[in-house]
Amino acid sequence: MPLQIYNTLSRSKEEFVPLHPGRIGMYVCGMTVYNDAHIGSGKSYVSFDIVRRYLMFLGYHVTYVQNITDVGHMTDNDDDQGEDKLLKKSAEIKQHPMQIAETFTRRTSEDLARMNVLPPDIMPRATGHIIEQIGIIEDLITKGYAYEVNGSVYFEVTKDKEYGKLSGRKTEDQETSGRVESRSEKRNPQDFALWKKAEKGHILRWQSPWGEGFPGWHIECSAMSMKYLGETFDIHGGGLENQFPHHECEIAQSECSTGKPFVRYWMHNNMVTVDGVKMGKSLGNSSYLRDLYKEYDPMTLRFYLLQSHYRSTTEFKKDAIEAAGVGYSKLLSAYQSLCQAVGTQEVRTLNQAELEHPLVRQFIQEMNDDFNTPKGIAILYELAKETNTLLSESKSEQEKLLGLWQIWNALAGSILGILPTSNPGPGTSDVLPSIMEKIIGWRKEARDKKDFAMSDAIRDDLAKAGVVLEDSKEGTKWNIK
Repeated sequence: MPLQIYNTLSRSKEEFVPLHPGRIGMYVCGMTVYNDAHIGSGKSYVSFDIVRRYLMFLGYHVTYVQNITDVGHMTDNDDDQGEDKLLKKSAEIKQHPMQIAETFTRRTSEDLARMNVLPPDIMPRATGHIIEQIGIIEDLITKGYAYEVNGSVYFEVTKDKEYGKLSGRKTEDQETSGRVESRSEKRNPQDFALWKKAEKGHILRWQSPWGEGFPGWHIECSAMSMKYLGETFDIHGGGLENQFPHHECEIAQSECSTGKPFVRYWMHNNMVTVDGVKMGKSLGNSSYLRDLYKEYDPMTLRFYLLQSHYRSTTEFKKDAIEAAGVGYSKLLSAYQSLCQAVGTQEVRTLNQAELEHPLVRQFIQEMNDDFNTPKGIAILYELAKETNTLLSESKSEQEKLLGLWQIWNALAGSILGILPTSNPGPGTSDVLPSIMEKIIGWRKEARDKKDFAMSDAIRDDLAKAGVVLEDSKEGTKWNIK
């Protein structure tokens, strides 16, 4: 079965066919950098990291763009009212909003890297693309889809007959709140801001044809995605909560400006919930990655997130994370035992024989079904059983062990990214086994010299780092707990 992706636009699974053979443009909505990333954000970026990794495994060249929102995202996501989230944080902690943006951009990148999320190929910032945003807005005004009033510019939703095609929410079905009703400068309550006039004291402001102001939230993603991926590109990802209004508005302004389809496959990950309620910074129920890392290994959290499908909700429960840790340790134990048996090897792409392995074929079939990571992990447990069985045989063929090792590095490493030293592509080596081989050798030398204090110190230090040594008549083996 070829790769099938659930396309939110068609509300169905579709066979994936890239716009340009062999090349894929992929854009994912990034963080609004006024605070640290929580586990809900982690699910989104782990989910699309898997999409990217699997497409690379299939042989595609992927250009992955993930933006940074550092202006224009208001505290009321469904409207143009409230405060800019960066400015609100700025007022709270008495720091310049750009200082806050720098701090949390760096911290978020660090936190995601610890969960083995690959960095974007391009990470543009909204404040760095004001010219491009103004250009699209001017085009929309010229074509009659937008209007200026009192220094602000709004997109006129009723002019776009296809508005609502992503979410299914048509303009005539939307209720008008009293708050929106009172804002008379809009022609229609559903119109959304492309550019907002900067009132006195507003720090983030730029010159425009309509006076000093700042861009709306939605226009930034249209400007940045089309600048780097073209007016039509393959995949746009983001959280389900951004389907409306954010992504709906992106489609409207982009397609009305270019006259071309904006995105071919829309993908939305579902949310992390706490007692059935969406996790969110504004709701005060967030569990931040930095805090969770004090209790759990980041890779255990990645494994935990992958145990639910990206389109399913993930209920945040600490006992579920702990259970995931137990299962993850079992997989790592089998892999590390295999590493000791084969020694230092070079990771490469799977050969034809390895691709024909029944478990590899099953894994690919499940991943081709809209990136089904829970079933993919279930197949890894079968791979662990096969690995342990082969290792227990006294006359195991080295060639079979090497083949299994390559399979582990492809499925658990390159695709799922759950091996501690995994790498997205061939041409790299797993250095951990060789390091452990040397450390175990040093410990053996200490024991041979009857320097048991040194031997015990090496063992205890490794245990503190999460590596357990097991001595037996056959020698010393190691596992990550």
